[in-house]
This record gives sequence, C-alpha cells and structure tokens, in this order.
Amino acid sequence: MSGARISSISPESPAQRAGLSVGDEIISINGRQPTDIIEYQQMIDDADPVIVIQRAGEDLQRKIVIAKSDGEKVGLTIDSAVFDRIRTCDNHCTFCFIYQLPKGLRKSLYVKDDDFRLSFLYGNYTTLTRFTEFDLERVVEEKLSPLYVSIHTTDPELRASMLRNPRGATSLRWLRELLDAKITVHGQVVLCPGVNDGPSLIRTLDDVLTDYSDLASVSLVPLGVSDFTTEATMRAHTREEALEVIRTVARYREMSQEVHHRDFIFASDEFFLIAGLAPPGIADLPSLDEAENGVGLVAAFAESFRHRQHMEKLGSGFFQSVDGAPPWGYRAVRSDRTDNSRSTGPVSLLTGEYAAPLLRELLVSEGYLDVEVIAVENRYFGGNIKVAGLLTASDISRVMGELGPNRQYAIADVCLSENRFLDGLGLEDLPMHVSVVETTGSGLRSFLDSSARNVHASESVST
Repeated sequence: MSGARISSISPESPAQRAGLSVGDEIISINGRQPTDIIEYQQMIDDADPVIVIQRAGEDLQRKIVIAKSDGEKVGLTIDSAVFDRIRTCDNHCTFCFIYQLPKGLRKSLYVKDDDFRLSFLYGNYTTLTRFTEFDLERVVEEKLSPLYVSIHTTDPELRASMLRNPRGATSLRWLRELLDAKITVHGQVVLCPGVNDGPSLIRTLDDVLTDYSDLASVSLVPLGVSDFTTEATMRAHTREEALEVIRTVARYREMSQEVHHRDFIFASDEFFLIAGLAPPGIADLPSLDEAENGVGLVAAFAESFRHRQHMEKLGSGFFQSVDGAPPWGYRAVRSDRTDNSRSTGPVSLLTGEYAAPLLRELLVSEGYLDVEVIAVENRYFGGNIKVAGLLTASDISRVMGELGPNRQYAIADVCLSENRFLDGLGLEDLPMHVSVVETTGSGLRSFLDSSARNVHASESVST
C-alpha cells in the first residue's frame, strides 16, 4: 500500500511552518497508516498530529509534529482519495458504458470502480457486490452517509443476469443492512428496454415501497447506447417506452405519498426529453438531491440562470469540510481556461442535442435573443448519446468548420477533464478559439453578460 502524497501546501499554514514539502509521502499519522482520505481527515484533525514522511531522494523517514491551534486546518492537499487500491468492479453489466468506449482512449476512462468509499466521497454508484461485513461495520461506525446504490432490479435472478455476477442475486441484503443502520442511501435503476422495464420494473417499485421504503430517493435513468456496444439486446428507448416509464413513476409517486407520506421515486429528465416532454420544474420536485443523476438537473440549471444563483455542489458534503480534498475521475478539474476575451462576434453555444432546445427556450424567455445555440450531433459515439458531457473535440471541430470564424464559440466545462476531451484532444486542437463556461446557469449567465460587455467595448473602440 502506497502512502498519500502531498500535492500542495497552503502558505503560512501549519504544514508549511512544520517544514513539509510538496511530493512528501505520508507514511503514517499518529502511528497509523491511513488507507484513504476519510481516515486521513480523522487523523489529521487530532491536536498536533505527528506525521512520518518519506521525502523523495532520502533513505531515512522523517517524523514531524504539526503544531496547530484549535480549528486551524493543516493546509495540505493530497493527490488521491484512496491510498491503498481502488476496489474495482467485478461485474460485467450488459449496459455498462465503459464497455462501449472505443479503444485507444486514456487509461483512466476504462477504470470501473465498485468502492463504497468513492460512493461516499464522490456520489459514485456501487452495486454492493464487493461489500463485506467489515465494510458495513466501518460505514456504520464512521457514519459514512449518504451512499449511492445501483439497484437496477430487485429480482435476484434478473439482477445476477444483468450484472453477469452471481453475487448480484444476494448483494441487496447489504442495502437492507445499511438502511437498518440508519445510513442515508440514494438508489438508482438503469432501465434497459425489454430487460428490467415493464413487469420487472413493477416488481422493483413494489419492493421499493414495501421493503426499501426508507431509501432517500430512487431515480430511474435510461441506459446510454453508443455505436461501439457489442450487446445485441441493448437498444435505446422509444418515445412510447419513455412515456410508459413516466406514467409508471407517476403512479408510484402517488402511492408513496399515500402510503409513506413522502415522494422519493423519480424518472430522470432524460426520459422526459426522449418522450418529447418538458422535464419537471422546481415546484414538481421535493428536492434536488438527485440532480447530479439527472433528476431535476434542468430545473436546477434554469433556476440558477434566472436568479443568477450559483448551483450548490451536489452529492456528498464530505469534501466541503476536507482540507485540500483531491479531485478524482470525472470530478477532476475541468479546465483552467479563463480567457474569454479573444473572440468577437455573435455568441454561439455548442452543446448536446438534448440541451439545445431547452437552452434556446430559456435564453429567449430571459431576453438573450442574439445568442445562437448549436446542437452538436455526437458522431464520435453515435447511438443515443446526446448529452453535452460526452461531446468530443472531433465533433466540435466539425461543427466549427461548418459555421466558420467571426463568432464567440463557447462550450460547457463538463465536456472537459483537465483540459482534455474524451477523444484525448485538447482545446488547442480545435480550429478556432472557444470559451469554456462553467456548467451552471449562473456561470452561463455571467459569461453571456461579460461577452455582451466585451462586444460593446469593441464597438466603442471601433467607432
């Protein structure tokens, strides 16, 4: 097991005063070796923690006492959330999008995790097929809540078949154990047409109302199918199938209100878009707890745009209290591009096919009549992939070439991870300058207002 490595140190912090350096590897804290940032945070919060480090180029380890006042943060940023080894997924789900990626992409995109720690830290969904009694004890003892669990179906045989793992038939027992221990759990059902919808979905929702009614939420999401899938049974939902899912969820939301006096079963916004309907608004949802999973995301974005309010960080609140929490996977830094001043001309927002009509309607309703919204067809992945987050540089470049220069091109930062698109290309590979906009309503509005000021200033200089 490797130690945690220090990636940055805050100026004038206890860590800097103690003589710690970027690159130092933390071997132990107060005589114990942390396995992840959860344990690290608990240990580092102790008064004057004693850290043993290994400095690059030195044979001997150093013991350092970090003197800090009550409530003062140490001032370290760690380069990883898990210090031992990420618990990888041993399922082979028929609908897994990782199996639908083309070859040759960066290695990190092919990592499948099924680690309850990443579920707590980042809101990743776990199937619990690798969950153990020891894990349960730790979750309960340390109150690692909320967690996010992939249910998919409550039919044991079907679940084992969908996960292609015999443990899929029994691993939901851990869900019951977590709920009995008062751990907050959000559930997810990825619906595959002709597999776990129809009667199978009815059984799942019946079981949710009877056996798992203490779930915080259950969201139904459609599977994504790219042209690279090798699964003959996997296909996109039809409009009628999406409508049936919406109708089914509506019935069960009513039942949950009648029986349990609360509303916790939802269809994702994407089902409404497939059905050609407007997704639910803020008034139609009891909370935005599942917005990051697509339930109320459109409503949250519109609300943020209209009221110029920053959208709250979704998922676990753990990292709001962690001193220097590391990014991971798709939560890594999107882009450090902040220069939005080099382009002039009308603003052209490049986005996915799902978001484009919604953005047009929102912009018109708020008086942004001169902004053009361009729906970029995802030819790289194909299939039913129409979300902005899966756009690639190759598709964006193609559309830019068709539209030409003399525009202020803009994309959402959700397209990027550390300045790279999914196809491995970067902003520098695009044929023209593009502004990168934070994927929030307030972020888009700030960009549009700033762009309008830049255009007006340019026109004033010209005259």
